[in-house]
Parts: sequence; structure tokens; C-alpha cells
Amino acid sequence: MQKEIALTPEGQAKLEAELVHLETVRRREVGERIKEAKEFGDISENSEYDDAKIEQAWVESRIIEVNQILAHATIISAPKSTPTKVTLGCKVELEDTETADIHMYQVVGSAEADPTHDRISNESPVGQAIMGRKKGETVQVTTPRGTVIEYVIRSLKR
Repeated sequence: MQKEIALTPEGQAKLEAELVHLETVRRREVGERIKEAKEFGDISENSEYDDAKIEQAWVESRIIEVNQILAHATIISAPKSTPTKVTLGCKVELEDTETADIHMYQVVGSAEADPTHDRISNESPVGQAIMGRKKGETVQVTTPRGTVIEYVIRSLKR
């Protein structure tokens, strides 16, 4: 049984657009590459053909993966009013108690997490530590390296 996957409406739209691109554009491009590589003759020692087949396998597996994500997705939206506790879709401002650094994150499902764009998964160490917590609470996060970081939840936004 596949676990449920949380997606924001934006994440759903992004995956749907990726799926359309993979099925219409990338499949055709890879098909053309395979066709051209076959024209070179013997495919047993044809690196262009091998590369195109590897890319075709990746495209097809990604299509299956995106379809699976969309089929099992629960669409979450940002709270309609200012949230009172950390939930999926809300934006959280955290202050590192040791360095006083401020971090702003949006809590999303694992399928659309992107830490480089401040979108953290509810399954990540920080996400797990702050889920369900309220403004003003202090949370401790154990990093994968074993370091403990303490954050204060400064604000919650939708």
C-alpha cells in the first residue's frame, strides 16, 4: 500500500505540467534520438543508441513516478486565516537560539520539498520537530549528523 502524499495546489500544477512535458515533448525527442542512432548501423557498439535508451528508460520511469504521486496525492492548501499551529502549507519563521539567525520555511509534503527554495518536508528533521507546534514554542532538532539545534517559532503565516 502506497503512503499518502501531501501536495500544495502549486506542487500539483507543477507535477501535472512536468507530466505533460514528459509525455509529449521528451518522449518524442528521445524517440527521435533512438531513430537517428539506429541509422548509424550496428547498435551493439553504438554509444548514441545506448545513451538514448538510457534516457528513454529514465523518462518512462519518471512518467510512472509522477503518475503515482498524483494518484496518491492529497491536495493541501495554505490555511485561510493566520494559523495557530504549524500545519502543512503554512510558512514558519524560525530563530536559531544560538546564532539568532532567522529562517523562513514553507512546510510541504516530501514530493515537493525543495530546501534551496525554503520549502521543507513535514518528514524532514525540522519539519517533524515543528509540526503541530505553536508560535513562541521552542523546538529541538537533531540533524542527521547528530547535532542538536534549538529553534524558537517566531511567526506563522499562510
